Amino acid sequence: MSEKPREIIISKEDAVFWMDKNGDWHNEHGKFEHPKIIKYFNASIKKDKNGYYIHQVTDEYDEKVYFSYEDTALFVFDIKVNKNIILTLNNNDTIKFDPKQLFTRDDNLYIQTSEHQVKFKDRALLKISKFMEEKHGQLLFKLEGKTYPVQ
Repeated sequence: MSEKPREIIISKEDAVFWMDKNGDWHNEHGKFEHPKIIKYFNASIKKDKNGYYIHQVTDEYDEKVYFSYEDTALFVFDIKVNKNIILTLNNNDTIKFDPKQLFTRDDNLYIQTSEHQVKFKDRALLKISKFMEEKHGQLLFKLEGKTYPVQ
C-alpha cells in the first residue's frame, strides 16, 4: 500500500512569488518571463476557504502555496462565441458567460461569479468589446437583440 504524500502548506506571507494587478507572476528577481512556467503557475491556481493557492502534487508531497495578488487571481484569457459565450480563465477553467454578472472598476471589466471575481485581460477584452457600446455614459452589453447594462 502506498503512503499518502506529505502535505506542505505555505502561507501567502511566506510565499516567494505573487501576482500583480495584470495577472503577471513575480518573485524577488522580477516578472516571470518563461511561458511554460507562467502557464504551469496559472494552471495550478485553486481556491479553498483560506484563499487562492498554487497546488502541486508529486509522489512525495501535496503542496499548497497561498499567494498574494494585487487585484484578483483569476483572469479571462480567451472567449469562444458559439451558441453561448464561454470564457476561458488563466487556470484553464471555463465558465458560461452571463452578461448580468459584468461590472467595471477603475476602467477594467470584470465578471462576478458565485465563487470568483474575474478580470478580463486585454486579448479577451478586445474580443468581448464587439458586443459592447456606450450610450449616454452607460456601458451596455448587447447579445442576440438583448441589451444588458454593465454595472
